[in-house]
Amino acid sequence: MATSEEFEAAAQRAQQLPSKPSNTVLLQLYALYKQATESDVSGDRPGGFDFKAIAKYDAWASLKGKSQAEARQEYVALVDSLFQGA
Repeated sequence: MATSEEFEAAAQRAQQLPSKPSNTVLLQLYALYKQATESDVSGDRPGGFDFKAIAKYDAWASLKGKSQAEARQEYVALVDSLFQGA
């Protein structure tokens, strides 16, 4: 499992990616980060035409039940894979 230090380092590295990932990957990064730092999503799903907020909420909600430690590990692995593929 990734330590808190490894997770924080990955979060810093994610800000320095050589190229912008696809929207799907950006949503994965967002959801894993939120799950790792805050646990399960809370609050109501956004409504109306705020499609970006809806997509972010749905991505995070899809991880419901995943432990924060698992999310940290997956986040670190995803960031590492983005740098290896660059």
